[in-house]
Parts: sequence; structure tokens; C-alpha cells
Amino acid sequence: MITVAPPDSTLEKTPKKRSSTSLWIVLLLLAFAGGLATGYFTWGEQQPAAAAVADTYERVNIVADNSPSFGPANAPVTIVEFSDFECPYCRSWFTTTWPQLQKAYGNKVRLVYRDFPLTNIHPDAESAAEAAGCANEQNQYWAFHDMLFNGSSLGQQTYITYATTLKLDLAKFQDCLTSHRYQADVQSDAQYGASLGITGTPTFFVDGIALVGAQPFSTFKPIIDQELAKANQ
Repeated sequence: MITVAPPDSTLEKTPKKRSSTSLWIVLLLLAFAGGLATGYFTWGEQQPAAAAVADTYERVNIVADNSPSFGPANAPVTIVEFSDFECPYCRSWFTTTWPQLQKAYGNKVRLVYRDFPLTNIHPDAESAAEAAGCANEQNQYWAFHDMLFNGSSLGQQTYITYATTLKLDLAKFQDCLTSHRYQADVQSDAQYGASLGITGTPTFFVDGIALVGAQPFSTFKPIIDQELAKANQ
């Protein structure tokens, strides 16, 4: 069974035509089938009983690629996040749930960040992702990532301010920005996410298990605990 967040409450979606192959339809059908089999649904923050977690989750084969990651490469659990720097729900998850996961699991969990800018509603999302790529050239991706989510605005001047604060080589950083060096990479991430059926942010895959929306710690915990138990067998 895949946990599905209530739309419009913890997920930001870009307007698009309906598709019979969209992730939402697939996830809802899977959730419905699981609900018939077990007699209940997992929706939003409601959690299944511990005994029901087991191996009932559907998995998706997610490619981490060379995307920026936080945590050891050999961590037993990997969370792949498709996110948007201008998405308020992504910001909420990063400032609330992610610190809780770090505190609870430390180096047992690795976070992989993949870009999914909702350009139809977020005009600065793609440029912010490109700027983070430029910061990554100078080994400051996560510091820049944190500034983008903790800041109050986006845009070229903001990116330059953050680069200055981090003492990056400004000439190299500005050249990277103006040449749109990472535009293709950002768009490639978004296309990959779309091929998986993703339509909104944030969307997560915990060892391939999909969690849609800015889910709380309590939603991640039973899945991570299950994966850690399997890794220790």
C-alpha cells in the first residue's frame, strides 16, 4: 500500500491535463486495492498498525543518478526527494520533518535531492535550482540549498548574496548563472520525475516506496524502521 497525502494540503501541483498514467491515478488505485484487502485506507497522517507495515508497500525503481546527496553513500535507507525551491510545502518539510529524521536516524538515512520545478506557477524555481547547481561546483550545494529554503526571496540578486555569504568565487558563479550551465540538468530531472508520473512537490521515494506531499515524521518512521530492520537481517 502506498501512502497518499491529501491533495491541496501538503502537495503543490502544477496545472496540467489529466493523464490516465499519472502517478495520482496509479497511487489511488493501489491505495484502493490495498484498502479492500486490509479493510482500511492510509490517508494523510493516519498510520497503519505496525504489523501491517511489513512488505505491503509498492516500490518504484528510482535512479539516484549523480544528484546531490546528504549522508553516507552506504546508508541503509535512501530517500530520493523531488522538490522545488519555491514550493511552500517543500520548505515546510525541510524545516520540520527533515531535522526530525536527522535527529532520529543520523547516518542511517541518506537524502538525495532531485529537481522538479513547477515552472507554471513558480517563476523562480528553475533559476534557483540552476543556482544551486552552480554552488555545487564549488562544493557548497547543501549550504546554498539551506539558504534557498530558509530565505524569504529568490532571484538573481539573492543568489549572488548567498554566494557572497558562502565566499564562493563570484566570477565563476556568475558565469555559471548567466550561461545557464545547469538548465539542462534541472530540466532532465523534471522530465525524469514526470516519466514516473510525478505531478507535484514534494514527492519522496524511501527505498523506492512513494510518499506524496510534505508528510510528517510519523509517516516516514514506520517505513524507515521497516527498511532498517530488513537491512539488519
